[in-house]
Amino acid sequence: MQIRFDDKTLQGVYANAVQVQFNKEEFVLDFMNTFPPMATLNARIILSPAHVKRLRNVLEDLVKKYEGSFGAVEAASEPTEIGFQPK
Repeated sequence: MQIRFDDKTLQGVYANAVQVQFNKEEFVLDFMNTFPPMATLNARIILSPAHVKRLRNVLEDLVKKYEGSFGAVEAASEPTEIGFQPK
């Protein structure tokens, strides 16, 4: 499959936070760059529940492979800034 993209998209964007919301039909992932007291929404990705599950499985597999090559990854701590606390 060929994938079309422009140079700006290929550069990517940095995100140091993600907020996830869902309803019966979809998950909404908002990727942000936070520098309190402000945050910038860099990308909003909307996925079906089935695709979220596939993404989770792929990410779990890739993290295991990464850790096999580079060592254990410690999970980031929960955010503590106002507006970014888990609901």
